Amino acid sequence: QVQVVESGGGLVQAGGSLTLSCAASGSIVSINTMGWYRQAPGKQRELVATITRGGSTTYADSVKGRFTISRDNAKNTIVLKMNSLKPEDTAVYYCKVLPYNTWGQGTQVTVSS
Repeated sequence: QVQVVESGGGLVQAGGSLTLSCAASGSIVSINTMGWYRQAPGKQRELVATITRGGSTTYADSVKGRFTISRDNAKNTIVLKMNSLKPEDTAVYYCKVLPYNTWGQGTQVTVSS
């Protein structure tokens, strides 16, 4: 069984920055792609960014140029550095670990105007 824990959320003013972390633990054999998703009130959960074990990244159009995803394979963690935050970024952010079918509890990010 694999557990995922997200952390680092909080309240920040528009234009500010936050760094989110995701740590995977438990019965891990190997981790391939890891990703960040977010879900705002009244909206579908959406993909924010992904990173493969080899370091290839993808970003949603809405966050390109502002967010950066990275990973530490030895620690089974990923980090999402978020800059130039907008109120539209307000959401609960979740971490996904492949090939394992698991989600963490999420971490709340709130960006004020």
